Amino acid sequence: MTRLEKHRRAGVLAATVAAGVLGIAAPAAADVTVSPPSVPQGSGQNLSFRVTNTARSPITRVKLVLPTDLPVAEVYPLSVPDWAPQIQGRKLETPLPSIHDGTPVTETTGSITWIAMPGKALPPGKSADLTVAIGPMPSTGASMSFTVQPTYADPAKGAPMPPVALALTPGDGTTGHSGHGGTTTDTDADAATFAALAEAADKGPGFWTIAGWVVAALAVAGAAIAILRSRRRPAAGAPPAEEENKQLVAAGAPRVTAWSYKDGPEE
Repeated sequence: MTRLEKHRRAGVLAATVAAGVLGIAAPAAADVTVSPPSVPQGSGQNLSFRVTNTARSPITRVKLVLPTDLPVAEVYPLSVPDWAPQIQGRKLETPLPSIHDGTPVTETTGSITWIAMPGKALPPGKSADLTVAIGPMPSTGASMSFTVQPTYADPAKGAPMPPVALALTPGDGTTGHSGHGGTTTDTDADAATFAALAEAADKGPGFWTIAGWVVAALAVAGAAIAILRSRRRPAAGAPPAEEENKQLVAAGAPRVTAWSYKDGPEE
């Protein structure tokens, strides 16, 4: 083996070792995380999913798909600035007790899609915190895996996001609700907290909100009609339209009428 070959092999070995060290020391940045990272089984929680755009195109939508193997009875998106949530439900094969009073539910949230408001898409390098109220958490399993599906303004410059895992820790026997087998000590406080979160969840515009929009629209329309009518009124001291027409006819000008088309012949 010549001296040149020895130097080449030494250089290749050094480069390989350096690449391995750098690969271990610099793991890929996570696109989405959940806080808190672990919750007790059977509890009601407020989860925050932090989505970071590591692609080269703004994110216009974020879809969170809940696991089907460990369903949760109640899942509500909470209010987030610049994002509007949409809920897609799914039927449950086996009814689950709710966290409020233990009443079984046969349908739950299958996914939540947050839509960015116009001009508020998530730019590259920025993060958004999307929160949900969820409970009661599954009483079995060590973790839950949530799928995150981003939509990019330019799909060619987008990138998929890995699923995010939420650890489930054993409950202490007081996180359930008295309506479905729990105690009435810490249980009531947990249920009351979750109830407040659920009440604050965005479940679409209510009746009075829609009524307010209708009233506002009618007010705007009324104002527009009033402005148009005021523009059509003759100025003070101006001759009536019929008198003006007579003057024009007398002067040899063609007759001006209020309509450009009539069904019958002119009288």
